[in-house]
Amino acid sequence: MLDIEYTRAVLPVRGALALLVPEDGERPALYRAADEATGGAVSRAVEAAEFSFGKNKSLLLPGPGGGLSRIVLIGLGKAAELDDAAAEAAGSAAFAALKAVSLGAIALDGLPASLGPQAALGAVLSSYRFDRYRTTQKPDERPKLERLTALSPDPEAAASSWAAMKAVAAGAFLTRDLVSEPPNVLTPPVFADRIAELSALGLQVELFTPEQMEALGFGALLAVAMGSEAPARMAVMRWQGAADPKAAPVAFVGKGVTFDSGGISIKPAGGMEDMKWDMAGAGTVVGLMAALARRRAKVNAVGLVGLVENMLSGRAQRPGDVVRTASGQTVEVLNTDAEGRLVLADVLWYAQDRFKPRALIDLATLTGAVIVALGHEHAGLYSNDDALAQRLAEAGLAVGEKLWRMPLGDAYDKALRSDIADMKNIGGRPGGSITAAQFLKRFVGEVPWAHLDIAGTAWASKDAPGVPKGATAFGVRLLDRLVATHYED
Repeated sequence: MLDIEYTRAVLPVRGALALLVPEDGERPALYRAADEATGGAVSRAVEAAEFSFGKNKSLLLPGPGGGLSRIVLIGLGKAAELDDAAAEAAGSAAFAALKAVSLGAIALDGLPASLGPQAALGAVLSSYRFDRYRTTQKPDERPKLERLTALSPDPEAAASSWAAMKAVAAGAFLTRDLVSEPPNVLTPPVFADRIAELSALGLQVELFTPEQMEALGFGALLAVAMGSEAPARMAVMRWQGAADPKAAPVAFVGKGVTFDSGGISIKPAGGMEDMKWDMAGAGTVVGLMAALARRRAKVNAVGLVGLVENMLSGRAQRPGDVVRTASGQTVEVLNTDAEGRLVLADVLWYAQDRFKPRALIDLATLTGAVIVALGHEHAGLYSNDDALAQRLAEAGLAVGEKLWRMPLGDAYDKALRSDIADMKNIGGRPGGSITAAQFLKRFVGEVPWAHLDIAGTAWASKDAPGVPKGATAFGVRLLDRLVATHYED
């Protein structure tokens, strides 16, 4: 992870410098200092390029003088419109401009004090790379910048705010690492072992074997895992940070299908390699729990993930099978590629039954239908509780991880009626993401619950501010913000 070092807002004597400058008002002090140190090169470049400092605009000055190797000007837009997202985008642009140098600094005096750490966060999130399996990269193909000096008018206050943000960034990086791993490496047992390592952060971790889950009645989850040689696991992570150790926790549940072939209802070959990230919901829950532990969140929280591989073999479950869930309800499996809801059914039931949470939120790359409905801009939000849904939507807007609430209702629920069991696991093509959520709703009891279908947002096909191409860690920051705003002591 890119290291951030906060120092006083003094012009550096060498290296590269990113200046964050609003479109209107007086130019920041470090901008004026840089212009003076370079003999007016900055103002001349601005004039020659007719640079306006508009939002998301940048201007590079190579070799400007004054001991600096380069200066990059990053426009912030109108000062009155600055917010977290604008600051993070500017920090992301700064990293992009400075990543090829070994010594770089970012001037934060053009931002309100509260937004300085947000710019640093944008730089850090943009620095993520998954290079574990690269062996032939040339030096110029890797970023040189390992430490970014943040020049702040109040470095002590900025560093204090940064501590919690750094913890969340580390959680997001953990999620991105997990989701990026190839499926031959991150099998359910290996995933569980990596979760066990988080006990070093203070998390209480329990791992459940197939035999233990069978004793709990996890007939739906174990049916999904039948076709794989890799045995299923469930992991439970507990963080006890509230003043009252007996206070009801907030519970998070993640779908962890480490590879999804579709089973007997096999997927098309094209794009099947993407199904390594069908465990992104579980990855998000793991990253979130690590973030809460790292920042010592004052909350009781529990994260549960069901880890399986959906494969084909002579033992794989078949279309037409009936399975019995931990709740006692039975499911007719008409499509083995609708497996995530079977995994979640047992884990959700166990979560609400054992922990009696004050709120229960699950995340899953559950349906292609949500991508048809919302594209890659929003995750689908489904909930039985208006207050919880509102809190989630607001948290998502605050961190740039947008949710769109979708309907639930009896009319959709009827689509799940089975001729021979309590329900079937698919409801047909119309409203496919909604009927999937209706299925999950049958396993949460009366607890306030929300389901986030992140199939369209868990993986990015191109770079965006703070989100390099690949695993996005969608949900880590959103749920951390939810906890910080509504559930901490």
